[in-house]
Amino acid sequence: MKRFRNKLLPGLLALLSTFAVNAGVDIGGTRVVYDGAKKEAALSVSNPDSVPYLIQSWLEYPDSKDKSVPFIITPPLYRLDRGQQNIMRIVRTGSLPENKESMFWLSVKTIPAAERKNNSLQIAIKTRIKLLYRPAALKGQIPEDSANKLSWKRSGNQLAVSNPTNFYMNFNQITVAGKDVPEPTYVAPGATATFALPPGVASGPVTFKIINDYGGVGPIHHAAI
Repeated sequence: MKRFRNKLLPGLLALLSTFAVNAGVDIGGTRVVYDGAKKEAALSVSNPDSVPYLIQSWLEYPDSKDKSVPFIITPPLYRLDRGQQNIMRIVRTGSLPENKESMFWLSVKTIPAAERKNNSLQIAIKTRIKLLYRPAALKGQIPEDSANKLSWKRSGNQLAVSNPTNFYMNFNQITVAGKDVPEPTYVAPGATATFALPPGVASGPVTFKIINDYGGVGPIHHAAI
């Protein structure tokens, strides 16, 4: 379980003699995998802090904030008192492809509720995790099983990876010739993603690791460009 903490903003110390720091809330996972064979998915949120929080949650497509998302979160807005835990339920309300995974961003905003004091500051923290919808047709399968089907090649000064599988491949690490690729993210089913090659590297052996359904990291996979 990951703990998200408010952080001091640079430059504000010169303006504030007192800074109110809140420990934040615990969110029960770094991702949610929605099993298409079930009616809903769930995510826990708990408050170990000394003050209540207002919790607001919503979903978005990775590439657009304007498209309507085929899910609802309940409750979307609620108060979480000290020591309490709440279970947010995610329910599908529309159609999605049933032969491949779909991915969305799930945002959780935490707003501390406290008495106003002179020279104090409260900060709302937004945490964003992935919601992966896995159709019932893919039940019993996991991305790791298909990771070696990815195809890698050099494209100019970039590394291109093509994904012929039905799963989102979320990378923890990619290296070329032993050097880390900066900011590896993911490649969608049936799509190609590109990443900047490490400085001074044009070719060589490729290694990569996939993040699993629980936020852990899988074994090293090998390829070449």
